[in-house]
Amino acid sequence: MRTRLRTAATAVLICAALPLAACTTPESGSSASGTPAASSGAGGSSPATASANTTTASASGSTDPAPSSSSAGSEQASSTPADSAAQQRLEKLTLQQRVGQVLMMGVPATGAGASGLAIMKQQHIGNTFLKGRSTAGVDATAAAVKKIEATATQQVTGGVGQFISTDQEGGKVQVLKGTGFSTIPAGITQGSWDPQTLQQRATGWGKELAGAGINVNLAPVADTVPESIGTGNAPIGAFGREYGHTPQAVTAGSSAFAAGMEAAGVAPVMKHYPGLGKVSQNTDVSHGVTDTVTTRDDSSLEPFQAGIDAGADFIMLSSAYYSKIDPKNPAAFSDTVINSMLRGDQGFEGIVISDDMCDATQFRDWKYATRAKKFFDAGGTMMLCVNQDAIPAIAEGLVAQAKADPEFRKTIDAAALKVLTVKDGL
Repeated sequence: MRTRLRTAATAVLICAALPLAACTTPESGSSASGTPAASSGAGGSSPATASANTTTASASGSTDPAPSSSSAGSEQASSTPADSAAQQRLEKLTLQQRVGQVLMMGVPATGAGASGLAIMKQQHIGNTFLKGRSTAGVDATAAAVKKIEATATQQVTGGVGQFISTDQEGGKVQVLKGTGFSTIPAGITQGSWDPQTLQQRATGWGKELAGAGINVNLAPVADTVPESIGTGNAPIGAFGREYGHTPQAVTAGSSAFAAGMEAAGVAPVMKHYPGLGKVSQNTDVSHGVTDTVTTRDDSSLEPFQAGIDAGADFIMLSSAYYSKIDPKNPAAFSDTVINSMLRGDQGFEGIVISDDMCDATQFRDWKYATRAKKFFDAGGTMMLCVNQDAIPAIAEGLVAQAKADPEFRKTIDAAALKVLTVKDGL
C-alpha cells in the first residue's frame, strides 16, 4: 500500500495536516477537523496523545480494555512504518471502536439528523456515506460534513478521523449538486473523451468534493457492459454508467477518472467487483440476481486490475451471485471472490468494501447481523449500510460475536487494522 502525496485539497480532510488515524478531539468537545482552506497547513490539530494502556469509555458507558497486539490479525501486522503506526493505534481502541472502524453508515446528503448523530456516537461509527440527493452546494455540504467530523472524538472513535464518502459518478448517479458542484455527465459520455481530458475534468470534480470535506468517492464504475446487453443491464447499462462496452474502453475511462480523483486528494472506489455488467436485474431491487457468464479469468476483470496496479485503496464488491465462480454465495459472502480472486489472483491489499447491504433486496433472506458476520467471515474489510436504523443491530451483533469467538475477534481486528493503515496513507 503506497502513501500518496496529496495536493492542497488535502486541507479539507479531517485533521488537515495529519493522517486521518492520528486525529483527536480536545476534551472540550470541539471538532477535530480543520475547516476547508486553500493550504494544507490550515486547521491542523494535535497528534493523538492517548496512552496505549488507556481504557476508553464508550458513549453508552461500557468499556472494553484494549487487548494485546497478538489479537490483531498477524498477517496484517506491522511490516512497514505505516503498518506499525496503525497497529499502535489499533491497540488503543476498544472492541466497540474497532467495530465502528469497519462500518460505513449512511446519512442524508443534506446532513445527519440528531438521531443519526446519536447512532454514530453510540455505536462508535468511523465512516460515513452521504446518501440520497442534495442541491445545497459545496458550502452547505461542508457545514454538514463538519458536524459529522465532530463525532471523531477520543470517546467515540478513539480520536480516529472519518472516511466521509458519497457517490459522485455523474449522470443519474450524482449525489451532490448545487453551487460549487459541476453537473457531471454519465460514464458513457465520459468514456467518449480522451483519457487525459477526462482525468483533468475528474480532478476538478474531485476538488469540488474535497472542498466539501469529502475524502472518498464511491466511483468510478469499472463494470463492462457488453454492447449486446446494453440498456438491458438494469444496474449499469440502463443508466449509461459504464465507460464503454469493452474491457479496454472501461479500463481507459475508469483509470482516468480514478487518477483525477487521486490528484484532487479524494480516494476513488473501483466498483462492482468482479463485474456487474452481465446481469439483467439490479441487486438493489431484485432477489437472486446471478451472473451466469463471468469466470475467474474473465477479461472484464482488466479494469479492476488496472486500478489495483495504480494503487487503488478501495474496491467495492458486487452483491450478485456468480455461478461460474461461486454459485453458493453472493460475491459479498464469497471467500473465493474476496480472498482467492481479489486478494490472491489480483494482488489487492486495500479495503474491500461492500455495496449497500442493508436496503438491497438481494440480501433479504439474512438478518442484518448475519449479513455482517458472513461478509467479514468471507474476508470483507468495510460494510456499507445506508440504513442508519440497522446500524445498532449490526454493530452490537459484531461486538457480541467477537466477544464470544476469539477467531472472529481476530477477523475484526485485522479488518480494523487495514482501515487504520489506509487512513494513515490519506
